Amino acid sequence: MAEDILKRIRENVIQGRVTQDDEGLEEGMVGQPGVKELIEEALARGIEAPEIINNGLTAGMKIVGQKFETKEYFIPDMLASAEAVGAAMGMLEPHLAKSGIKAKGKVVVATVRGDLHDIGKNIVSILLRGAGYAVKDLGNDIDTQTIVDAVRDEKPQVLGLSALLISTMARMTETIQALTESGLRDQVKVIVGGAPVSEEFAKSIGADGYGADGFDAVRVVESLFSAEDE
Repeated sequence: MAEDILKRIRENVIQGRVTQDDEGLEEGMVGQPGVKELIEEALARGIEAPEIINNGLTAGMKIVGQKFETKEYFIPDMLASAEAVGAAMGMLEPHLAKSGIKAKGKVVVATVRGDLHDIGKNIVSILLRGAGYAVKDLGNDIDTQTIVDAVRDEKPQVLGLSALLISTMARMTETIQALTESGLRDQVKVIVGGAPVSEEFAKSIGADGYGADGFDAVRVVESLFSAEDE
């Protein structure tokens, strides 16, 4: 029975359905339970939050990621699925806290100063939470000192910086320099991403990784944590 409801959660993540009122990508789904209703049902049945996350949400998003990479899905489709996962994680996080399950690690994310775009950053935050990480999202248009202060106070293993404008990419360089000057650079791995950003740019500013999209960013974070464990 558990597998049945987990399968339905996966399918609704793929469809990008948050509630029963959502249409989904296929016709005739309005009125059927969405991710939120299915999460409530799963919890009522006694299914543990980690199982829901791993075998429902994360499994569903892996399929979404595959569809995105093969261009079967586009950004609006991925956004709908990410929204469904975000709503589900909001319901599940209190249950994770009560169970005493520790996050894999902590990640701080921010869109740099002068840049108001946050869609990509929000997707990364949702996917990381779904993958088991604690995420502190500072928001968009965040000045360098605020980011440095957050690294000092939150002590994350990874800092993710986003920029969608060529004019704001320089803030990434500025942030890494500020971390170095503050004596914090060796304490945190920095990954960067956004439409104008490239792997070559990431290397040129001394970043530890580059995420081409939300799914790639999660893979990079996973690899950085794996490297630390070796």
